[in-house]
Order: sequence, then structure tokens, then C-alpha cells
Amino acid sequence: MNGPLEHITVLDLTIARAGPTAVRLLADWGAKVIKIEPPRSGGRSATGGRHGPDEQNLHRNKHSLAINLKLEAGQALFHELAASADVIVENFRSDVKYRLGVDYETIKAINPAIIYASISGFGQDGPYATRPGVDQIIQGMSGLMSVTGEPNGPPMRVGVAISDTSAGMFLGQGILMALLHRERTGEGQWVHTSLLEAMMCKLDFQGARYTMKGEVAEPQGNDHPTQVPMGTFEAKDGYVNIAAFGEVMWQRFCDALGADALRTHPDYQSSKDRIQRREQNKRDMTTVTRQFSVAQLVEKLNAAGVPCGPINNIGEAFEDEQVKFLKMAKAAPHAEMGDVNLVRSPINLSRFPQSERFDRAAPDTGQDSRDVLAGLGVTNDRIESLLAAGVIAE
Repeated sequence: MNGPLEHITVLDLTIARAGPTAVRLLADWGAKVIKIEPPRSGGRSATGGRHGPDEQNLHRNKHSLAINLKLEAGQALFHELAASADVIVENFRSDVKYRLGVDYETIKAINPAIIYASISGFGQDGPYATRPGVDQIIQGMSGLMSVTGEPNGPPMRVGVAISDTSAGMFLGQGILMALLHRERTGEGQWVHTSLLEAMMCKLDFQGARYTMKGEVAEPQGNDHPTQVPMGTFEAKDGYVNIAAFGEVMWQRFCDALGADALRTHPDYQSSKDRIQRREQNKRDMTTVTRQFSVAQLVEKLNAAGVPCGPINNIGEAFEDEQVKFLKMAKAAPHAEMGDVNLVRSPINLSRFPQSERFDRAAPDTGQDSRDVLAGLGVTNDRIESLLAAGVIAE
């Protein structure tokens, strides 16, 4: 597979979702990713079975080498691989990598140029460093759930694994920055983030409202916390999202829907007026939007330059004409299941256009053990010996 990272070899020690999200970024853009995993146990991971949609989407474009890192011989084999690797990524609990002998200081002594990347729940040190951390827990602790949901309602989780995927994206960016630094200096380094750090950052302006002014944001349901009007409105046959904040958008909204009474209403003559009368303004707007279908509102308002969109379920989103034009789903070839349709990277590079298909589907555990080691110069006799000793599996 050609790509901007095709010269990079990655040893992937990641589990669950956050770490694999970071590695997927590298694999999708050409890096040779060798997924190091324990010999199969027959059980399911936190993201399901390897043939399921979740693991197929997380681990496409990778090769699987099954090594028992609990054995000294397994650790020694990993150290051999690390000597020629560019990047190692792990998201064990902070103390596990030390027990397995695959921590940064150990690897750095073998390969000083290594980019070693880690994700944890709460950070590599500090009072919570050894705690287990998963997305749901971090959503609550970070404050995200306190601003999600309806006013005066119970806290609500976001419907996707937002802290896992955010931490994975941030770690991927960190790895790329470290690779750029190494190209200039030859120096490797340890790159790390955590689910908690990622979510505190993702609070963005809500977080800055507190750090600058001591303001504690509250849930606003489907309405924007500061821009008015911007939120969800009823139509004849469903709901739409509309963003008509500011003087220009407000005038366009009123003109597009013939809402002269709203445009001339003395309570709504400025943005400040509309913000101060948020609930009243929404009730009056809804009286207007209920007169139109979802399709009519989307057509009329977008034509007038007012952002407006339907509220799709996931199936409707993937069948949307723009999403289909962007080809957000593409196939990966699997030996047993045939083509499996997965979700592509959202990044577009003019020098490396999106391929029509993924290079390979997610491998079964140990599927590539023999080929990976042979490609690294390990003799067939030694491979057979490692298999017989239970150091590797296929």
C-alpha cells in the first residue's frame, strides 16, 4: 500500500479502542503495522470478536503476530523487533508495560530513535495513574456528561466513545509530530496522552469559560449554549437543526420562510434581544417551522444561506447523497467473509488520493506470524522452534 507513511514500521500493542484509533491513522496512510497480540484465547475483547464490525473497523490494514509477552523468550523476540521499528504504540494500564518489559526506557536502550506512544485512562503518573479508565467513566469525570442532555434532566453520556476516539486522534497527531522531529534531529521520544486529558481539552470553549471566568456550563439540550437561535426545531414531519444566529442569518431565516411577524417583532430586533428571550424566541420560531416539512425547510433555508439539516439516523446518514459522494464507506477484502464495508479515514491528501478499497481486512490473531518473522529475516527453523515453545502462535 502506497502512502506518506509507507516507510514507517509500527509495532501495535494496543487493545480496546483508544490505542487502536491512533494506530489506524498510521495504518490507513501506508505504515506497516504489526499488531502484537497474545495467542488467541477464544474469548471476546472489549470491542467484540475479530470478525465483528468494531474490530474489523479498528484493525484493518494491519498484520497480526501472536507473541506471548509473559515469557522471557517472548519479550526477547519483541525486543528484536523493536530494534528496527519506528513506532511502538500501547494503551495498557500504566504499570503493565513495566511488568512485560516493553516500557519506554527498556525499548529506548535498544533503539534510541524509537517513537514510543502511550494512552492511559488518567495519565502516566499522578494520584489516579493506576486506576482503570474507560470511556463512560471519563465522560462523567471530565464534566462532559454534565453539559449533555436536557436542562434540569439527569446527566447524559454522548452516544459515541468520544474520549477513546479523541485520545486516539490526539496520540496520532503526537506520533506524527514526533516523527517530524526525528527526521530533523534523529531523536526518538515518548509521546503520551490520556482519556482524561483528551476530554478536558475537548471541552474547548466550555472549559475556557470556567478557566477564564469561573463559569460552570449547564446542559442546554439540543440548543447551542451561547448562539441563539441555533438548535433543533419541529417541522411538519420531523425535526431539523437550524443555525440562524446573528443579524444576517436571522434576517435570512425570516425572509426565506415568510416570517414577517418574527422579523418585525419588537422583542427580536437584536442578537442580544434574542439571547435574553431564548425560550420565547424558540417557541415563536417553532410556530413558523411547523408549517413546513423537513425537506422544505432544508431546501428553503440552505438556498437562503442559513445552515439547516435533517436529523438522520445512522443508516440515513450513510445513504445521504453527499456522504455517498464522499465514499465514506469502502470495502476491505476478507478471506472468509468476502468484502466487508468499513468507514474510511476522513483525511484527504491531494498527493495520495483515497484508494477505492482498503488494503486488507483486520487479520485473525496470529494470522501473519510466520510471514512477518520471515520478512524480518527469522529462519524457518527458528520460527518452528518458537511455535513449538509457545512463544508465538499462528
